Formats: sequence, structure tokens, C-alpha cells
Amino acid sequence: MGVVYTDMETALVEHENIVREYFMTLVPPKDHKFAALHGAVWSGGSFVYVPAGVDVKIPLQSYFRLNAAGAGQFEHTLIIVEPGAKLHFIEGCSAPRYNVTNLHAGCVELFVKEGARLRYSTIENWSRNMMNLNTKRALVERDGLIEWVSGSFGSHVSMLYPCSVLHGEGARCEFTGVTFAGKGQNLDTGAIVVHAAANTSANINTRTISKSGGAATYRSAVKVTKNAPHAKCSVNCESLMLDDFSRSDTLPVMDIEGDEADIGHEAKIGRISEEAVFYLMARGISEDEARAMIVRGFVEPIAKELPLEYAVEMNNLINLELEGQL
Repeated sequence: MGVVYTDMETALVEHENIVREYFMTLVPPKDHKFAALHGAVWSGGSFVYVPAGVDVKIPLQSYFRLNAAGAGQFEHTLIIVEPGAKLHFIEGCSAPRYNVTNLHAGCVELFVKEGARLRYSTIENWSRNMMNLNTKRALVERDGLIEWVSGSFGSHVSMLYPCSVLHGEGARCEFTGVTFAGKGQNLDTGAIVVHAAANTSANINTRTISKSGGAATYRSAVKVTKNAPHAKCSVNCESLMLDDFSRSDTLPVMDIEGDEADIGHEAKIGRISEEAVFYLMARGISEDEARAMIVRGFVEPIAKELPLEYAVEMNNLINLELEGQL
């Protein structure tokens, strides 16, 4: 069908014209210091090109693993979905545990053309010595749709805010994410949406969980430009704290330059109901499993957006986090 799916080094040789046109134009090296570092030393990554009108029925999947102690990982993912095309791309990341700090400063550039649809799903399960400072950005043209499904586990520190630039009229964004911060973790995650055209819409739905002193921060930025009348954006963040010494913060920022926008934000924070735990235990379920069931139910809106094998993996990661084994 003309779909190109290969590694970035091969794409540089076999598809130079496409790479030259798009590479590091959405995330330029001057964007911030880690983007500059990435632009200087990047290696590896995935390249996907979907021709106009092609519907890729089977998800494409890439997996990145950092195997060296004290190393940096700088993979670059570049995806172009031409007008009217459809693609689901799944990315997985992990690293074994070392006693020294590792750095992940990758870059993801997604180009969604007119009437195209791209779902980008990722499950990140880093070891506790990882600094995860990734940059992800999508440019969506007229009537295009970008769907983010994001699961953030592991790492010592994460700063991850996938950005959607709704550049064409009627462009849409759906963001669904879950973050689990355990002992010794500071996970700062969220989403950015820029409404740069009329009748654009976005829906951000996130779940954050913190336990054993972990800190989970949800940070969002919604910008509506003067060129985006009738823009709509809904932000919903729910946080679950599993003990009395963990931390959860919500930091939404909304910059609205026009007076014809419909913007809403809702945040909730709570703990596991002891009544619900007692109800489940009264039906023969152990206390640990009862709490795990409630947590899995809390993240169910995210799990149901994943393919079955990834949803199972995410539930396994949640169980390991609850047991303190990650």
C-alpha cells in the first residue's frame, strides 16, 4: 500500500527528501536545551510514512530499551500521515535498573494531514534511575485527528507534556493518560494543546496515582489564539492518593486570546474508600486485591483505549507498583 516503516538511519538513506522536509521542524533544536542536545547526538528511532487515503488496519509497534549504565538515549520518531490516511502507532520504552543515572531525551514529531487520523499509544516503564525528559509534538491540519494514549510508569524524574498544535480548521485532539508515582519518584506529566484555527476541539482526560511518598504532578497548557474562534477544550484530571504522605498537584494553565472559546477544566482528588474495600473483602476478596481492583477501575478509561495485550501489561505494572516491586 506504499506504507514506509523503518528505522531513522535507513530512512535518511532511502527517503532523504521526506526526512529533510520534516526532521526537527516541529521540535527545532532551539526549542529548549534538551532538544538542542537531542538534535546534536540523536540516534535510532522509528520512521513511518502513510500515503494519502491508506487505512493501516494493524497497529505498527516499536520498542526501545536502554541497556547501558550511565548512558543517554536519544531516539527520534518521525511519523507522517498523509490526507485521509489512518494509523495506530504503539511505542514501548523500558530500561533495566542500574546504580547510576541514565538519561532519556528522545523526540517525537507527528504530522497529521487534512482529514487524517493518527492514534499514538505509548507505555513507558523506566527503571528508578532514569531521567525521562522526552519531547513529543503533533501538527494537525484541517479536519485531522490526533489521539494520544499515554502510560507513564517508572523513572526517577519525568517531565513529559505531549503537545498538539491544531493548525487547520476543524482539527481535533484526544488525550488520555495515566501516571503512577511510587517511592522516590517525581513524575511531572500532562498535555499541551494550541488552538490555532477555527472550530478546533480538544479533550484531555488524565488519571494520576501516588503512593509510598511519590509525587505526581499534572501540568497542562491550553492556548487559544486570536485566529481560533469557536475553539472548544475540556480538561479533566483525577488524582488518587493511596496514603497520607504522598503528593499530588494539578497545575492547569489556560491562555485564551479570543472571546468565542468554550474552555472547561475539572479536577478531582481523593483516596480509596474504606467502605468499598470492606464491601469487597466481605465477598471473599483479600484487602490487597480489593485495593488493586479499585485502582484498576480508576484507570479503566485509559486501559480500554489500549490493545488487549497492552491493557494486560498496564494492569500488571499497576499490580507491581502496588506491591512495591518496580
